[in-house]
Amino acid sequence: MAAASKLETVVFGGGCFWCTEAIFAELKGVVSVIPGYAGGESDKPNYDQVSGGGTGHAEVIKIEFDPSIISFHDLLEVFFATHDPTTPNQQGADVGTQYRSLILYTTPEQKTEAEKLLQLNFVTEIKPLDRFYDAEEYHKNYYNNNQSAPYCQLVINPKLDKFRQQFGILRK
Repeated sequence: MAAASKLETVVFGGGCFWCTEAIFAELKGVVSVIPGYAGGESDKPNYDQVSGGGTGHAEVIKIEFDPSIISFHDLLEVFFATHDPTTPNQQGADVGTQYRSLILYTTPEQKTEAEKLLQLNFVTEIKPLDRFYDAEEYHKNYYNNNQSAPYCQLVINPKLDKFRQQFGILRK
């Protein structure tokens, strides 16, 4: 009997976590995607505090994945293709450090792989994962629970369409 693969975790910040959660949840080998807050100093932040920009935290997603099905490199390719890693502290209309491009790694191998991409003039911050705080329940699985909402229609749907065309082979 083959041994089960060990799951890995990484945290990505690429703007609004509603968008990033919807994209990464569609990938083969991704076991879970949880929106939350990380990268700052405040303990137990909430959405109002983070979106106000005073906590140092970013809106992020915690991804648990099976590296025998999807590589960390593939996750990085999707991450960099589905947000703007060249503009500091902004993703579309969302402006502030809470929307910065951010990778919080959990293994030395993830750090090495992510740092290779910094040579591409990205402003992405790369540092070890310290603390992660789950977002409030109404943020979880937001796209699937609110597909008719204007934000989902106008912002998330076009991103998902582009992602699906570009990364169809990686989808569930």
